[in-house]
Amino acid sequence: MNDLRYPIGKFEWIPPDDEAQMAKRRVHYIEVLSKLPAQMRAAVRDLSPVQLDTPYRPEGWSVRQVVHHVPDSHLNAYIRFKLALTEDGPTIKPYNENLWAALPDNAITPVEVSLQLLAALHSRWVDLLKTMKPADFARTLNHPERGVLSLDQMLAMYAWHSAHHLAHITALRERMRWKPRAAAG
Repeated sequence: MNDLRYPIGKFEWIPPDDEAQMAKRRVHYIEVLSKLPAQMRAAVRDLSPVQLDTPYRPEGWSVRQVVHHVPDSHLNAYIRFKLALTEDGPTIKPYNENLWAALPDNAITPVEVSLQLLAALHSRWVDLLKTMKPADFARTLNHPERGVLSLDQMLAMYAWHSAHHLAHITALRERMRWKPRAAAG
């Protein structure tokens, strides 16, 4: 893929043929979410401060901003899931992710803090997802910019979001030939 903004392509929701197919997708999407914290940690392992401050593309966020963005975004998603599970079709509040990424805490907070937050958050989120029934995934929320979305759609979108931002970092590492340091032995 040549577009550095979308190294795995843009998100596309394709409705499943039946509940059995959707059930298989859910298992896959939950697995993606469960693996992300370790994958994100591995993706930034041994990066120097200069490397962390390198944009993944021209005019794009730095690796550091991506690492801080993912738990910010997924915290919002986790709360949105809980709102949809406890309210009838709630309207959620969007946020300006570019303004969040530009806030000064992103420059001074060590990425380790966001890696720990991501691990704890995904542990809770995956536990929640594993307890949900098919009817729970059919519940909806109203996104003021995207319209009515089911939790199945949200799950698919955040699995994509996980792989999308992970690929920003891993593709940059590959392009820049940033190899992890050899383990001391």
